[in-house]
Amino acid sequence: QPKGKAGTKGKKQIFEENRETLRFYLRIILGASAVYAVVNLVIFYPAASAWTWLAFVFSSVVYGTSYRSMNSMAKPSFAEDGSLADGGIDLNMEQGMAEHLKDVILLTAMVQVLSCFSLYVWYFWLLAPGRALYLLWVNILGPWFTADSSPAGQEPNEKKQRRQERRQMKRF
Repeated sequence: QPKGKAGTKGKKQIFEENRETLRFYLRIILGASAVYAVVNLVIFYPAASAWTWLAFVFSSVVYGTSYRSMNSMAKPSFAEDGSLADGGIDLNMEQGMAEHLKDVILLTAMVQVLSCFSLYVWYFWLLAPGRALYLLWVNILGPWFTADSSPAGQEPNEKKQRRQERRQMKRF
């Protein structure tokens, strides 16, 4: 690893990487959906229940909203002369919203393909709201509930404590 400050990406590099990332996740979405559709809705069509179709619609909605969100985040802007003005938000940035969207796409793809064996695999999708609640607690609710009510309010308490200590010393 090189020492010193980490290098920053240029807007053209971000633009190219975002395009490749979106292409990669589109392939995952199309591949998982194709496998699920062929296995459950073509080969085993007579055994397909309403739950099979509902799971397919649910995964399509999840894919659509996640992919569209990533696409809008990565939307570049161009200057009037056609040059790249902004490459969009870096989709490969760690701890960014795009990372969570990519996790949702991957989880849905894995669950969708594995559900070709059993519809009970869809219960694994409950990991997504569980992770969301965990992040909500760790980043927002937990610190809010455990935060001190007022840091300025501690100073008078310290002064009161010193006075009480002086009074006690005078008594002895």
